Amino acid sequence: MKALVVDVDGTITLGDRSLDCRAVRALRSLSVPVVIATGNVLCSARTISKLVGTGGIVIAENGGVVECNKVEHNTAYMKECEDAFNFLNEHSGFDLEKLDPENRRTEICLRRNFDVEKAMQLLREHPGVEIVDTGFAVHIKSKMINKGTGLKRIAELMGLDAQDFVAIGDSHNDVEMLEVSGFGVAVGNAHHELKGIADMVTKGEHGAGVAEAIKYIKEKMMLR
Repeated sequence: MKALVVDVDGTITLGDRSLDCRAVRALRSLSVPVVIATGNVLCSARTISKLVGTGGIVIAENGGVVECNKVEHNTAYMKECEDAFNFLNEHSGFDLEKLDPENRRTEICLRRNFDVEKAMQLLREHPGVEIVDTGFAVHIKSKMINKGTGLKRIAELMGLDAQDFVAIGDSHNDVEMLEVSGFGVAVGNAHHELKGIADMVTKGEHGAGVAEAIKYIKEKMMLR
């Protein structure tokens, strides 16, 4: 493996979204590139990368935005997301609150304060979009964009293949990223769906799981 990509919320952070320093120490011990992958907006992804001490290569908005020396926004499906949001706003009776609307370019993020299952049922009339509940926020996004497509693009920009990456995550929105990577890790607190497709499930949760995974793959000479 030539690089590592890691999710943020629930993976290198604790349940209260505070940064888990166990993950930071482990990530900083690597000599290969580390990519931050998140559902957060680009400015947040950049900040997280600086705090963690990685090289500034990021996947943001669940794959819709990537940055590796240059920024790319995949805005092709944003109108579908806006139409789905407007439909949901009109027909659900929910008090929907957008998060970071001024900075978000490729999807819509909502505060997690409504019945997500009901919203999913209502949006069956919009087959091009999906709702992803990360446990921290709810995303209305195109089915054509995910962290897997983001990883493929960032790998291309880095002169690598997605199979060259170890991927670490915890949630629904990490599934495609683990699937396209060469070695997928689900931390101990991960959703059962992610654990089901991972090559490795750690005993440790959050940052402890990240540190456990990095120790394992270094011992197996998979990463340096």
